[in-house]
Amino acid sequence: MTSTSQTPGSGARAAHPEHLGHVIFITAAAAMGGFLFGYDSAVINGAVEAIRDRYAIGSGTLAQVIAIALIGCAIGAATAGRIADRIGRIRCMRIASVLFTISAIGSALPFALWDLAFWRIIGGFAIGMASVIGPAYIAEVSPAAYRGRLGSFQQAAIVIGIAISQLVNFGILQLAGGRQRGTIGGLEAWQWMLGVMVVPALLYGLLSFAIPESPRYLISVGKNERAKKILSEVEGKEVDLDARVAEIQTAMHREHKSTFKDLLGSRFGFLPIVWVGIGLSVFQQLVGINVAFYYSATLWQSVGIDPTASFFWSFTTSIVNIIGTVIAMVLVDRVGRKPLALVGSAGMAIALACEAWAFSAELVNGKLPTTQGAVALIAAHVFVLFFALSWGVVVWVFLGEMFPNKIRAAALGVAASAQWIANWAVTATFPSLADWNLSGTYIIYTCFAVLSIPFVLKFVKETKGKALEEMG
Repeated sequence: MTSTSQTPGSGARAAHPEHLGHVIFITAAAAMGGFLFGYDSAVINGAVEAIRDRYAIGSGTLAQVIAIALIGCAIGAATAGRIADRIGRIRCMRIASVLFTISAIGSALPFALWDLAFWRIIGGFAIGMASVIGPAYIAEVSPAAYRGRLGSFQQAAIVIGIAISQLVNFGILQLAGGRQRGTIGGLEAWQWMLGVMVVPALLYGLLSFAIPESPRYLISVGKNERAKKILSEVEGKEVDLDARVAEIQTAMHREHKSTFKDLLGSRFGFLPIVWVGIGLSVFQQLVGINVAFYYSATLWQSVGIDPTASFFWSFTTSIVNIIGTVIAMVLVDRVGRKPLALVGSAGMAIALACEAWAFSAELVNGKLPTTQGAVALIAAHVFVLFFALSWGVVVWVFLGEMFPNKIRAAALGVAASAQWIANWAVTATFPSLADWNLSGTYIIYTCFAVLSIPFVLKFVKETKGKALEEMG
């Protein structure tokens, strides 16, 4: 096949591997980190009220315990890129697997509140690593023709992890007689919720032994023959492997050896492309999406829905999240990343504005009036749907694709770190903002959804169908 990328005849862009099923397996295994990312992020939703009761803490302290994992996420994301460039993507996955396992055991068996917070930081570090390594690895092993859809596996795994965590929480709650502090086998229900993550954490580690190292990493350390073998498996045997290796080497040699300094520009700190990645990450969080997963059960209870029903509505939100993600996976390589982001921003802004209106109503007997209650429930699901079919997927696809080869892992780490800091800011402030004015809080999120539209139009470039060697 003839390629239109930098190296004529390599066939990179048009590559269609004979064993696409093998590529899908590799991608799904790498995306297991995304599953753990989603599971660990959302599982705390089922334990919030139990932790508040067990340790007799107020909303401010509770918010810090919930959000403190995000500090670990930011550190893990900031350092994962450098670690991956030194020891490889696969070894990074194994380190993350070990940290997930340790965190799950420690969080299930805490001695005190500080102890629980410490294990959540460890788990956060693992999430941060997985949030960087997953998209980078998937982008590096995916043929250009399929890269958007395969890149979507990361977000699909995240939303499935969220849904499964809530389903597991619900099952454990039923076994404990509907009480978060009910005992099962000598442990309270919330402890089982946090401890069950040991199972997918160990599976993630095992799967890392069944998938190959990134061919681009192998080329960077001089293992060209091994890289050719993997490229033939993921891009197809009809591709000129010598030309592909030369193409990747040329792209790498055009830039300096990756260090943090290489991400810096002369005028505004980071290079413009790094700022765009940071902007995408921050906007993805400042629309308030994680409020729907960290605090949804508590949120619905606060507007008059009983605890059992609140868990049901939280789970339906996760199902909508999965549906939206599937829509994005179907469309991302057909209509492109940028159009999806714009449609999602508009849809989220409208849904968030409707939620702000609904929550502005006075409670009647501890509940929203019928009309406002219905609008709040519908708008919450519409908001999650538009997020999932757009920013939930395209941001991870963009971050895996948009940076030049030699700074990809490091730049993705900075962008993902910014995402976790923004996530922390939203998570840590929501309880206090909700106590102040829940409607006003949703107006703030609405403003960020609106502002994301001109940001995408002006600064974000489409990456659909381009070889990674063309980025930058």
